Amino acid sequence: MEYTTFGRTGLRVSKLGLGGAPLGGVFGPTDERDIEKMIHEALDSGINFIDTAPSYGRGESERRIGRALNGGRRNEVVLASKAVGPGESFDYATTIRSVEDSLERLQTDWIDLLQIHDVEQVPYDTVVNETLPALEKLREDGKIRYIGVSTRILSLLERYVRLNGFDSIQFYTRYMLIDHTAKDVLLPLAAEKEIAVINGSVLGLGLLADTPAPFLRPNLVYEATKRMDQLQFLRKTEPHGLVEPAMRFSLSHPGIHVTLTGAATSNVLRTNLAFCDGQGLDPEELQRVYALFQGKSLFPAEKEEAK
Repeated sequence: MEYTTFGRTGLRVSKLGLGGAPLGGVFGPTDERDIEKMIHEALDSGINFIDTAPSYGRGESERRIGRALNGGRRNEVVLASKAVGPGESFDYATTIRSVEDSLERLQTDWIDLLQIHDVEQVPYDTVVNETLPALEKLREDGKIRYIGVSTRILSLLERYVRLNGFDSIQFYTRYMLIDHTAKDVLLPLAAEKEIAVINGSVLGLGLLADTPAPFLRPNLVYEATKRMDQLQFLRKTEPHGLVEPAMRFSLSHPGIHVTLTGAATSNVLRTNLAFCDGQGLDPEELQRVYALFQGKSLFPAEKEEAK
C-alpha cells in the first residue's frame, strides 16, 4: 500500500480509499456480514481511509461502518463523511443535526473529515453563511477535525478552493481515462493551495468496467463507448480490461491524494489492492490518453453555478 500526506491536514492516508456507497447497498443488495468482513480485510490490507455519506443507503453505509469499527478499530481509520442529504436544507441547524446523526450511526465521538455533499444543490451564499459556519462550530466542539466540499462541477470546486475555507475537495468522473478535465486547472490550483484531493468513480460509474450504471443515458454510454474504443492499446482483457489502467491512471497522479474504490465484495477489493504498487501508465501511453481527450468533458454541459 502506498501512503501520502493529505494536503495541509498532515494526516497520513492510504492512496486507495474505501468508498461507502456500495457498503450501503446503493448499487445492489449486499449482506451486512460480508460487508463487515470486507471492511476488516481492507484495514488489514493497509487501507486507512473510508469515505461515506448519510444518503448512502439512507444511513445504512454509516451504520455498517460504525458497527465494523466499533470493535476497537476506530483509531486505525481516517473517517470521512458528508453533511446534509438530497432535498434537505443546508442551513445552520440542519447541518448540525445531519452531523450529529452521522456521529450516532458511525458510533464515534468524532469524524476526521466532514464534507458538504454535492454542493451544487445549494446557493453559494448559503454555504458561506450557514453550512460552513455550522461545520466550523462542530470543529470547535471537537466533533469533526477537517472540512471538505464535494461536487463534480469543476468551476464550483475552483471557487471553493479559492475561498480558503476547506481542507479537501472531492469530485467524481472528472479524472478518469475518458474524461480528465480536472487536470488542467483544478488539480494545479488545489496543489498550490495545499488542499487534499479525493477522486471518486474512476471507472466512470461502471463505464470503464464494461458494466455501465443503469441510470446512465444511452447517448452518454454511446459516447463513452466510442472513447473506450480508442483505448484498445490499454485494454488488458475482454471484458473489464480497462479497470487496471483506469485505477493506475488515478493512483499514480501526484495531485490526487485518495482514489476511492467502490468495492462491495472481497474479490473486487483484492483486485484493486493489487494496483497500489506505485506503478502508473507507461509515460508514452499516459501522454496518448491526455492527447485523445484533452479538454473534452464526457458529460453534457451543466449549469456551473448553484441556483
